[in-house]
Amino acid sequence: MNKTLDPDKLYYTIGEVAKMFDVNTSLIRFWEKEFEIIQPKKNKKGNRLFTKQDVDNFHTIYHLVKERGFTLQGAKDKLHENKEDTIDKVEVVKSLKKIKAFLEELRNEM
Repeated sequence: MNKTLDPDKLYYTIGEVAKMFDVNTSLIRFWEKEFEIIQPKKNKKGNRLFTKQDVDNFHTIYHLVKERGFTLQGAKDKLHENKEDTIDKVEVVKSLKKIKAFLEELRNEM
C-alpha cells in the first residue's frame, strides 16, 4: 500500500484512491457500497470525490480486510462494535510501519 496524501488537496478521485492502496477502482466502489463510513461527494458529472477522512476510513478497511484477513462482515462488525479503538490500533500500526521503514533505510545507508 502506498498511501500519500497531499496536505493541500481537499478531494481525491477514485483513481487516486485506488492507486494509493494499489487496488482496482472497482474495489473502491464496492467498499464504498459495503461500508457506510465511506461517504464520497459527487460532482456534477457524477464522479466520486473522496475526502481525507474517506481515505483514512479506506485505510482502516484495508488494514482489517487485506492485512488482518477479516471478512467484510467481520470488518463491519469490528467497526460497529468499537470504531475508535479500531482506528487507534490502525494508527499505531501505521506509525510502526513508518518507523520500520526509517530504520531499514538507515540500516541500508550504513
